[in-house]
Amino acid sequence: MSPVQLFRNTILVAAILAGGPNLSVASAETEIRVGVYNFPPIASIKEGNHVTGLLADTLERVGEAHQDIRFRIIHTSPQRRHLDFEAGLYDVIFFESPEWGWRKYEFNATMPILTDEDVYLALKKPDRDLSFFDDVSKRHIVAISGYHYGFADLETNNAELEKRFNIEFSDSHRRNINLIKADRPSVAEVAIVSRAYLQKYLERHPEDWDTFLVSEVPDQSYRLSIITHPDAPVDAKDMIRLFEPLMESGQYRLLVEQWGLQLPPNFLTSFPYRSTQAD
Repeated sequence: MSPVQLFRNTILVAAILAGGPNLSVASAETEIRVGVYNFPPIASIKEGNHVTGLLADTLERVGEAHQDIRFRIIHTSPQRRHLDFEAGLYDVIFFESPEWGWRKYEFNATMPILTDEDVYLALKKPDRDLSFFDDVSKRHIVAISGYHYGFADLETNNAELEKRFNIEFSDSHRRNINLIKADRPSVAEVAIVSRAYLQKYLERHPEDWDTFLVSEVPDQSYRLSIITHPDAPVDAKDMIRLFEPLMESGQYRLLVEQWGLQLPPNFLTSFPYRSTQAD
């Protein structure tokens, strides 16, 4: 039996057990509610709550491979995502690190399926070198509210961070980069952006290649998984099975590369779809 058939049969059996003799034909389609917040280039929320980025492309490809699966986007925010998850407002959230505030909640997580890192960004000046980033706690920092940062020990409480650092919050990497470019050191000396976002930004704005000083040592490196709710219609193993056609065809690897992101080390050789096929 193929992994896709196995997954479909598992869902159908679960539906029969839950619904008994009154099961309708519509139960054969499974809806998965996906929590989404602005996290470019993984997920960018555009006008009208339209989602673009790696997440949107991945959901589209998975949906094409599994006609009995339907994804529904549930908008949340970096600050609200844990509480919305605990309240059962969505079933899964893609591309999260379990270390980003999830340990206090009941959840399941897949193996890491993506990796990236955050870097420090400052305005390049003649008297400024990489030692400028040696102690960013002494700098005026601009950051995204609700994001987890290494320099802050992954703390996300704005009030607590404002006590510890000279820090300003926004909900836009672009705004933070513009603050750095504006050369307003009393407001913004250092921004923290993901390496993938910075790469995409510089592709669109090649004139800024020599504008910034970028840290060689990251603020943090992270390995991202899919997190599933205990009461969701799918668990972490099911989500990995859904990925199998994209892995076999190479589509997922290409999507990751297109968005300037990276697969975890040894991911292509350790992905479990081959062993799953033998079940």
